[in-house]
Amino acid sequence: MTTTIDVRDTDTLVHRAPGILGAIAAGAAERESDRVMPYSEIAAIIDAGFGTWRVPAEYGGPDASLTQFFEFAIALATADANIAQALRSHFAFVETLRRSPSDEEKARWFERVLAGDTFGLASGETGGVHGVISSRLTAGDDGHTVDGTKFYSTGTLFADWIVVRAVDDDEKPRSFVLPSNRAGIERIDDWDGIGQRLTASGTTTFSGVRVEDSDFLIQRDVEGARPRQSPFFQLFLAAVEVGIAKNALADAVEYARGKARPIKHAGVSRSVDDPYVQHAVGEMAARTYAAEAGVLRAAAAIDRTHGLDPHGAEEDAAVLAASLEVSQAQFFAIEAALKTSELLFDVGGASTALRSHNFDRHWRNARTVANHNPRAYKASVVGAYLLADVEPPITGFF
Repeated sequence: MTTTIDVRDTDTLVHRAPGILGAIAAGAAERESDRVMPYSEIAAIIDAGFGTWRVPAEYGGPDASLTQFFEFAIALATADANIAQALRSHFAFVETLRRSPSDEEKARWFERVLAGDTFGLASGETGGVHGVISSRLTAGDDGHTVDGTKFYSTGTLFADWIVVRAVDDDEKPRSFVLPSNRAGIERIDDWDGIGQRLTASGTTTFSGVRVEDSDFLIQRDVEGARPRQSPFFQLFLAAVEVGIAKNALADAVEYARGKARPIKHAGVSRSVDDPYVQHAVGEMAARTYAAEAGVLRAAAAIDRTHGLDPHGAEEDAAVLAASLEVSQAQFFAIEAALKTSELLFDVGGASTALRSHNFDRHWRNARTVANHNPRAYKASVVGAYLLADVEPPITGFF
């Protein structure tokens, strides 16, 4: 196996992270204001080896624990929540690949990850019943072709490869990986959400795109069983929310220290001495602290699902426990990000609303990430399990 990225171990990645993430953070607010897509910033992240955290040691990767990985994911989201969300599909592909039953499949795709390739996702669609796939995989005399339109193609504009999901002639869902420049693929930057504006979460179309036999991924999940990768997908969203909260807190502290003026009747000469400003910042810090701790605790729960007999009783129990922990962490991370991004405006006066500060991006980003899955369901499934032993749905959202 040949690698083009200098990745030796997790210590190497940890050492590199502050400088690179600091440079990315410096331009994040301006990029979002001017809608400058972060191509160079994502390239810098991949070139530094940050796309390889979870590649197993036997395939040449750092083999970081999920706790280590999510510490980085939170730091990345703190620097730029758009970039973190844009790379969610890449990190999820690596995580899913770890559970592949095929050594050949692992060797092939881990090699591409270590070589610096990035992976996007084209799975979700709009219209019809939620979760139903209308994209068609058609078999012909000389192979397969795929036709369809995908939305929520997060990160695909930045990707070298696209993980696609379509239904075959037998109405069975199939997953496959296509090079993003294959003939018939069009990636459209048409995401117009209020937040996460630079995540390339727009449309991807497939028009008679050839699918080679070697492009197909081996089925990992067992029908009727809880999807093993779901807790990771959901916890990554929670990590993005924590990053947003930490970024809002940092902005609040910087603004209060350097720019805020105390309100006329506060009785103090500096905003940092105003007890209400102190309370607002302290509450932001407490909520952020608790949310981060919850995400890292849930990451450890997912770590405990690895190395067990695939789809055995012990793994089933561990995945269920992880799903419940992730649901709790996700609920509070959303609450923390939304509240913290609101409290930022209590730290300063009317000038905090100036567009030049772009402080509203925190709430817009937090609200947009929260809309992936209603947080009410996260609390509800935990309550149902504690009260009546009802397990969370196996829809992939828990």
